[in-house]
Amino acid sequence: MYFFVIMNIFRENSPILLVSRAVLAFSWIYQGAVPKVICRSPAEIELLQYVTGAQELACTMILWMGFGEILFGIILLFTRRGWIFLLNVPALLILLGYVAVFHPALFTLPFNPLVLNVSLIGMSFIAYSELGKAGEHAGC
Repeated sequence: MYFFVIMNIFRENSPILLVSRAVLAFSWIYQGAVPKVICRSPAEIELLQYVTGAQELACTMILWMGFGEILFGIILLFTRRGWIFLLNVPALLILLGYVAVFHPALFTLPFNPLVLNVSLIGMSFIAYSELGKAGEHAGC
């Protein structure tokens, strides 16, 4: 049954919406799974320690944040609600601001947070626009 629901969602989407959904979902799922759940990146822990002050708490929070990001990626892949894509924009801006305050040196690296987040914000607006064309994001 779920298979048919999923197939209908993908069949009803334009290729542009499918690509934007896939890019956004992949980005959130990857960023939640690899540096937070699977590898527990020291850089991710260090960034969170600025707020928590304790490494153990930062490690625990990173793990739960990773699961949250994975879940959000899955939601972006399957939702018919446009506001979810708009919610993605301030979320990415907040994350970008956080990095700018606590670890601005990351902005000098190739494929840095600025490039990633601006690209994902653009994809969010594309997905929102495509859902609007299909008349799907009118409801809550």
